[in-house]
Amino acid sequence: MASPVTLTTSSSSPKKADAQDHSRLGSKQHSDGGWGLVPIQVRSARFASYDVRDFEPVSGQEAEWKHTPVARLQPLLTDPLDGDIEALTLVATGGPATIEWIDRSDARIATAGTPEERASANAWSSFESALSIRIDSETPTEITVHRSGLGDVPRAAHTVIHAAHHSVGTVVLQNSGKAMLSENVEIVLDEGAHLTVVTVQEWDDDATHLASHFATVGRDARLKHVVVSLGGSVVRVNPSVHLVSEGGDVELFGVYFADTGQHLEQQVFVDHDAPNTRSRVSYKGALQGLGAHTVWVGDVLIRPTASGTDSYEQNRNLLLTDGARADSIPNLEIETGDIAGAGHASASGRFDDEQLFYLQARGIREDEARRLVVRGFLSEIVQKIGSPELESRLQSAIEAELVGGSESTLEGQA
Repeated sequence: MASPVTLTTSSSSPKKADAQDHSRLGSKQHSDGGWGLVPIQVRSARFASYDVRDFEPVSGQEAEWKHTPVARLQPLLTDPLDGDIEALTLVATGGPATIEWIDRSDARIATAGTPEERASANAWSSFESALSIRIDSETPTEITVHRSGLGDVPRAAHTVIHAAHHSVGTVVLQNSGKAMLSENVEIVLDEGAHLTVVTVQEWDDDATHLASHFATVGRDARLKHVVVSLGGSVVRVNPSVHLVSEGGDVELFGVYFADTGQHLEQQVFVDHDAPNTRSRVSYKGALQGLGAHTVWVGDVLIRPTASGTDSYEQNRNLLLTDGARADSIPNLEIETGDIAGAGHASASGRFDDEQLFYLQARGIREDEARRLVVRGFLSEIVQKIGSPELESRLQSAIEAELVGGSESTLEGQA
């Protein structure tokens, strides 16, 4: 049964950051003691503001943009965005939960994070109303929000997901159709809440989607965040998680499949800011076709206040053909020596010839053997979602990506 969605509109002025002298650490440069100017490199030092006017134009040389095809994103970086919600086709199913449109001046807005780059700030400055999803039940709840019908007009969107005290739930954000979209998603977990958020990008081939997800995790709360990116021309989903209270736990998973000319990007940030917090980050992707490009940047910050932290991040990429490129950059900042553990790993490579030989020796054709290897490689992440129906559908979507490639592509160099 579809959950009720109450539509409201607003023309309130955009929220502003607190009035203070920021010096724009993320956009500008600083002196290195007389030897010239060098850009800020550490993830924790980036400038943040709700107002797009506080950000300089994007050149493509900035740390947060240097791997991104900014020329293909200019409408979302420089143009005013349409924040009207009336063009949105939205269907919410599942429950129980409270789903409604709220005014941008609502107190629930701006509780999980602040934009750190221009596209996110442009969306924040432009949206009219936000979609609010609140889960209160201690009985497991699953909500799916299907979004489509955005068209080719550059648009802004905003979503707030709130898991109340000791609630348990799953929220699936399903995206399809045409889009030229920049959006922000705020995720708030109260004490003891267990929440899974899955965002699925199955856009049309020419769609562009930039998303910043901000999450704050309360005491003894657990967040599982899953990014699935399969469709779209340029798709960039950047989750940022702040572990603000003792015992907070986050698992960040991602799975992606890039085809010819497709750019899929994810920049992940985990901020350990309280004692005895835990994080696990695991992203896996496959690439095939000329110009297929993926980017994964994983930043983990362990602050002096985060004694007892247990953290690990990894990224794996499987390149199926020549002409595909995977950039994988793990970063770790540790500001206390009192931790349980911290580490990272990154690997990008081609098929394991021994795996292919093993399968072919048992009578499986080479093209089918390759598909089996890819399915097995990506299934590890899909199976982390915890929703059998969604997992099955995504497995079928990945299979369609594999079969959709030409036989010559699938049989390219391994």
